[in-house]
Amino acid sequence: MRNPVARAKTARGSFPLGSLGPVADLESHLPEDWWRKLFNALYVKTDGDVVENAENTRRDVDLVLSALQPDLNSRILDLCCGQGRHALELARRGYSNVMGLDRSRYLIRLAKKRAQAEKLHVAFREGDARRPRLAEGNFDAVLILGNSFGYFAKKQDDEKVLGAVARLLAPGGRVFLDLTDGGWIKSQFEPRSWEWIDEHHFVCRERSLASDGERLISREVIVHDESGVLADQFYAERLYTKEDLTEILSRLGYRDIAHHGMVDSISSREQDLGMMAKRMLITAAAPPRARKARGKRKTLDVVVAMGDPRRPDLIKRDGQFNPEDIETINTLKDTLAELKGYRFRYVDDHEHFEEKIKREPADLVLNLCDEGFNNDPFMELHVPALFEMWGLNYTGGAPRCLATCYDKGLVRAIALQLDIPVPLETYIRKGDQGATLPSVFPALLKPNFGDSSEGITKDAVVSDERGLINYLDKLHASFPNRPVLVQEFLPGGEYSVGLVGNPDMGLKALPLLEVDYSKLDKNLPQILGYESKWLPDSPYWSSIAYGETQLGEREQSKLVEYSMRLFERLGCRDYARFDFRADANGQIKLLEVNPNPGWCWDGKLNLMAGFAGMTYGELLQSILTAAEERLGLDARRLNARNGVSASEQR
Repeated sequence: MRNPVARAKTARGSFPLGSLGPVADLESHLPEDWWRKLFNALYVKTDGDVVENAENTRRDVDLVLSALQPDLNSRILDLCCGQGRHALELARRGYSNVMGLDRSRYLIRLAKKRAQAEKLHVAFREGDARRPRLAEGNFDAVLILGNSFGYFAKKQDDEKVLGAVARLLAPGGRVFLDLTDGGWIKSQFEPRSWEWIDEHHFVCRERSLASDGERLISREVIVHDESGVLADQFYAERLYTKEDLTEILSRLGYRDIAHHGMVDSISSREQDLGMMAKRMLITAAAPPRARKARGKRKTLDVVVAMGDPRRPDLIKRDGQFNPEDIETINTLKDTLAELKGYRFRYVDDHEHFEEKIKREPADLVLNLCDEGFNNDPFMELHVPALFEMWGLNYTGGAPRCLATCYDKGLVRAIALQLDIPVPLETYIRKGDQGATLPSVFPALLKPNFGDSSEGITKDAVVSDERGLINYLDKLHASFPNRPVLVQEFLPGGEYSVGLVGNPDMGLKALPLLEVDYSKLDKNLPQILGYESKWLPDSPYWSSIAYGETQLGEREQSKLVEYSMRLFERLGCRDYARFDFRADANGQIKLLEVNPNPGWCWDGKLNLMAGFAGMTYGELLQSILTAAEERLGLDARRLNARNGVSASEQR
């Protein structure tokens, strides 16, 4: 059976493949965050002759143990662990306190599967090496092996990794660095090479120095002999010398810096070793730990802004808050009460909104008022606008972001500009003539401005022009001042991507969610419409299920990449959700962007967090933490209130 990564399409979704052809300047095509998507199944295949070579792994671990001489109970972190080959080898040798951390979900999952298959006890986590979110002073040794250093576009980010390592190390702990000798590779790299990686796949490589001479830019074109081009990808690594690293480590306060010579990798194919050809080994002792100032850690004062249950809410069932809404709010309050280091108070009285929010000083507003001011969805953006006017720090999207994302047609236009597939669509104002109506059926009609599936019911999917005109008239009557979008109906798999964090500060994708329509009456259109969210008696409410997607890793990576592009371009902050669906041919297209998505315990975002093993409280904590980092608060560790102006938070 051929390797599944060679297929251009899958049963659930596909993306077009191809190559850029000849490229004059590799650097101009290099994505700044290339490392977000490169480490997948293709990486394990193309680099497998080195990184899947058991003898290389054994030799690397021999060098680590010889240099550090840890005892079997030493707490060891394999940072940027990839598929966990070094961490697993340490466990095989009897080391019982080993952890691996890497930002590639694919590689972490692969590591976990291998540990489970061998019954090895290694803790593997997904995370950013610049902000690993691990207990400080908890490790006797931190390893950065296999040339897993120097990926970031900014040198300061590499130094952030070493700064994070310094905080993770216990007193007397040591870091072990294994990375390419930049001085050697700068003069010895091969500008072009190609090789067969198995009987059906080959890879062509080009390399050149960056314009500043500090990074080596590489291009790989991976080809299957029948299916064609599988990937045309670019990556780069900073070329450090041992003198460079000695200077950086010294400046960060590391002591006893030692150089342990050079090492060459073994290649089972005996072909192009690239950056693994000549590596240098460096160890250093942890910097002295600064004595922490005495005093009680400050509690963060948080105001939780919510919708007003006293007022009508036309989107909800019967136009008002219902018992299930109150239950959801109570679950939120119970969960937030369990978070340590916070003091929460709640404001939902919109008549006295300003007075009650500003009654007591607050470090942060947790903005959960997705109903909008006075429960008017058109005024959702007004809530953060008020916070801006009052000089308050708050979570989630700013007014401009919410305004943009509320306009579905505008989001579609921006997605097109970012080369993200979108459905065919026609924008119809009230009074437009029938001649402008599209002829693609089935079609889905929905208001251009709206939230919570307002105006999207089972009748919104139409199969002919008569049905289209009838539902269009209904929308114009129900929403007289809103344009209508007529889109091609996408009948394929439906997926959601949840992102938590912020660009350049650690933006993490939760495991992808897939909608399961298998139990829904086949005579009903398969959509997540108004009935599925607000009408408990509807078959949509009881028949639709959600689970972790079974999409292939390549398709998942593409959806995450699209979502991260949109997150940054639209100005999302702290968290957001992105919904996609496949067309009849399997191509996955963007449905919508939710910059302040539903925060309830049974919502999509929390379901995705659950797939990652997170509790509801941990999801809420991660959103708060993302906002604190973005705002520079870190207020829980301060002994005095640290205010941040509205201009600084933008």
